[in-house]
Amino acid sequence: MSDKINKVVLAFSGGLDTSVILKWLQQTYGCEVITFTADLGQGEELEPARAKAELMGVKPEHIFIDDLREEFVGDYVFPMMRANALYEGLYLLGTSIARPLIAKRQIEIARKLGADAVSHGATGKGNDQVRFELGYYALQPDIKVIAPWREWDLTSRTALIAFAEQHQIPVPKDKRGESPFSTDANMLHTSSEGKVLEDPWEEVPDYVYSRTVNPEDAPDAPEFITIDFERGDGVAINGVGMSPATLLETLNDYGRKHGIGRLDLVENRFVGMKSRGMYETPGGTIYHLAHRGIEQITLDRGAAHLKDELAPRYAELIYNGFWFSPEREMLQAAIDYSQTKVTGTVRLKLYKGGVYVVGRKSPNTLYSEKVVTFEDDAGAYDQRDAAGFIKLNALRLRLLGRRDA
Repeated sequence: MSDKINKVVLAFSGGLDTSVILKWLQQTYGCEVITFTADLGQGEELEPARAKAELMGVKPEHIFIDDLREEFVGDYVFPMMRANALYEGLYLLGTSIARPLIAKRQIEIARKLGADAVSHGATGKGNDQVRFELGYYALQPDIKVIAPWREWDLTSRTALIAFAEQHQIPVPKDKRGESPFSTDANMLHTSSEGKVLEDPWEEVPDYVYSRTVNPEDAPDAPEFITIDFERGDGVAINGVGMSPATLLETLNDYGRKHGIGRLDLVENRFVGMKSRGMYETPGGTIYHLAHRGIEQITLDRGAAHLKDELAPRYAELIYNGFWFSPEREMLQAAIDYSQTKVTGTVRLKLYKGGVYVVGRKSPNTLYSEKVVTFEDDAGAYDQRDAAGFIKLNALRLRLLGRRDA
């Protein structure tokens, strides 16, 4: 290769793709590979990744398996949730929000060990290649990025398996032959796409779901829970204080039990194509509805409506990989300012795939029963004031009406 690479930090899961990439990097670039495996609460045993890396010649001191669960939820998921961000009105951005943290940690390791390059296993068709690499370049502008799927000639799973067997790379039995679909998981969600999901007319097979029971099989009795918020972030469930990661994991358990958080979506990828994916975001779906519930009584109308205007732009920035951009940080500052009084408790009803806000209270509430009541308000609101308000708002309409009559 024209660019000499001495050390490269690889985002490494220990699965077929990244195991083949590890060997390919060693062969193609003749470089030392440093592996980084992020624990984002994906629910998988990560130590096999260490054993796989050692088997393939990576020095023990160059194998990083980092528990990033609290940082992931506290510094990435919660700020995003403060914005009520939904991509294309539906997607809670579970994969998107994990990529900047992985990229950040790869760059930190590269700096620590003096690596020349970083590498990832994202394909040339998807969004993740953009998200990883925008993160790399934002944090280390001159870093060399190696994206094997854009360089090699291994264009199918069959070719990957053949390469693995040729180089004595262990292949999990369930990876032999065509995989029915691909998945990505972290504490916030699991996404599935490809193969059996590629025809958007066909219903998602039940076996694709892994994080939630079928809503039809969920308990026949509803369950009620409360979530406490402070300055826009969840801090307790049913009055029990919890760290960000523990709170989300607890909500995941509730969501799994009640079949909450399934989404079948055809979305517009940043690279231009449409793709069909199935997302399971059990705890995140509950949390999102609860956060909107506490905002209903603590945010002023103007602030709330402006937030709703900003949210699609914010969501698009995350989806497209611009977490470290100045515009995302500017939006975050405005969003975080809006949350200074978003403190209180929301009561929710969970039932057969549904989440329903059934109560909310706050020491900072803007809701006044005395003003809004249909009973005697003891002078809290003078209904005669509405006449002038309406006439002033109607002035331009009346002028238009007279002109066009």
